[in-house]
Amino acid sequence: MKKINLFFIAAVSMSMLIACSGKTAEQTTVAEKVESVKVETATVQSVPQTMTYTATVQPDKRNSISSSMPSRIREIYVEVGDYVKKGQLLVELDASNIMQQKVQLDNIELEYNRAKELVAVGGASQQQLDQITTQLEAAKTAYNNLLENTKLLSPVNGVVTARNFDSGDLAQGPILTVMQINPVKIIINVSESEFTKVKLGMPIDITFDVFGDELFKGKVSLVYPTIDPMTRTFGVEVEIPNSNNRVRPGMFARATIDFGAKDHVVVPDRAVVKRAGSGDRFVYVYNNDGTVSYVKVELGRHIDTLYEVLSGLDHNTQVVVAGQSRLSDGVKVNVVE
Repeated sequence: MKKINLFFIAAVSMSMLIACSGKTAEQTTVAEKVESVKVETATVQSVPQTMTYTATVQPDKRNSISSSMPSRIREIYVEVGDYVKKGQLLVELDASNIMQQKVQLDNIELEYNRAKELVAVGGASQQQLDQITTQLEAAKTAYNNLLENTKLLSPVNGVVTARNFDSGDLAQGPILTVMQINPVKIIINVSESEFTKVKLGMPIDITFDVFGDELFKGKVSLVYPTIDPMTRTFGVEVEIPNSNNRVRPGMFARATIDFGAKDHVVVPDRAVVKRAGSGDRFVYVYNNDGTVSYVKVELGRHIDTLYEVLSGLDHNTQVVVAGQSRLSDGVKVNVVE
């Protein structure tokens, strides 16, 4: 009886040992499972430092044609869309006020001449002559001001872009708007980090959506001297020649500035992984111990099949370019060709 019990106990112990041994083998198989990946090496490459900015075309000059006082319009000689020359008569206003001012000016000139003769023979004092001289100068100024505000001339070569009144109207405010559109200009907002790099006369490549890929040439004509503390940018005015008047105010423009080239780390674009739910970009870095690390990177330009890496990665680092979907931080991998 004792022999049977010993045999039974030995059999049970053997069965438990086999069972335990089988479970441990299965766990070991799972733990030692590795994913196959392909890797490539991050390199250093000279990367063009070009930046593109968007803007709206503006006229070089915008002039509002108006009288300094309310006045009846006698005639408007131009229409919207007309090209005008500097000094061209655009609007003529009622001249009744100027006629009255001319009569007053003539009378004061007569008094001035008489006073001058009297002073010469001792019939009037120099003080009296000085007073009349002051009145004469004021009358001349008033007359010339009225004369300028009776015949309104174009101050620039340009195009009429707005007409707010008709002949016979009592004009109060701008009657016409004249824009000088040769040249035109755009104002772009450039990052503070580029402040020392933008110089007057720097060439700028410009395209307009309406003209497709056709390239226009401009140059920096003004660099604003202060930085906007809210946006950390500064204004740059770009002048664009427009002798054929093809470019018009209001057009959408893209300006590209070439800041030269810099040596930066680049990686294949296949290596870049986007984290779900955020705009962060990562790569899996292959370590010497056969594991991978999940590393956040800051990307720059996309050049053909490469990404410029601004921070987060050193050159000669091996990065995973295939098999990332099966990976997590710290897992072992098997590198295949």
